[in-house]
Amino acid sequence: MTYPETPRRSWVQRWHVKGIVGTVVLVVLLIASSRMTGVDVGMFFSNFGQFMNLLVRMSSPAWDYTAVIIQPLLETIQMAILGTTIGAALAIPFAVLSASNLIHSRLLRGVTRLFLDLVRTLPDLLLAAIFVAIFGIGSTAGVVTLAIFSFGMVSKLFYEVIETIDMGPLEALESVGASKVTIIWYAVLPQILNQFISYFLYTLEINVRASTVLGYLGAGGIGVFLQRSLNEFNYSQTAVIILATLVVVLVIDGISNHLRRVLL
Repeated sequence: MTYPETPRRSWVQRWHVKGIVGTVVLVVLLIASSRMTGVDVGMFFSNFGQFMNLLVRMSSPAWDYTAVIIQPLLETIQMAILGTTIGAALAIPFAVLSASNLIHSRLLRGVTRLFLDLVRTLPDLLLAAIFVAIFGIGSTAGVVTLAIFSFGMVSKLFYEVIETIDMGPLEALESVGASKVTIIWYAVLPQILNQFISYFLYTLEINVRASTVLGYLGAGGIGVFLQRSLNEFNYSQTAVIILATLVVVLVIDGISNHLRRVLL
């Protein structure tokens, strides 16, 4: 006796069911998380009028304030470039020491990666507060903070790229007795140089945004003026600072995209 074959659900039906289940699980997790952390979601909607009032007060920027913030804005860009360059330069040797296909000593790799994990654990705002206390208010604290932040992030990105390279050129140079430095220079760097440049530009974009926040803690740059305008409730000046920072970020993003297309 033969039984009729049960029709199988189409992939559209299966994905529809998965989507419903996933949405329900996500909503349950959000509700549970908000209750566990004490987040009052209703407060956002109850204070929405105050948020709109703030936007209205910022809708009339004080354009004459632009001349005042040009110099600190340039200082912010300089801080980002200098901090990113220093951090990326320091990250290269640590990335090499962390790559499993270049360094076969588990102890050395483990110690290096542990050190990099510790560096990435420190938030940039905490670093800024520490270095402002050490160096005082100014761009020095900002540059050191951005350098350490860039070092921690770029080093991880770099060694992950190194671990994906083709090992053929390395083995060829090792077979003729080439030194470790020669192997890295002629067999490793040519394969990863484009990715290195891409990650450097990406980190620079992040640091331009981060330097504004760091300056709010006294680490130099435009953030100092942002803090001053907010403390004085002068939202027309705050609007000019935000718009000027937005323009700088857009310009750097455009330059970075152009360089990626040219170099990569």
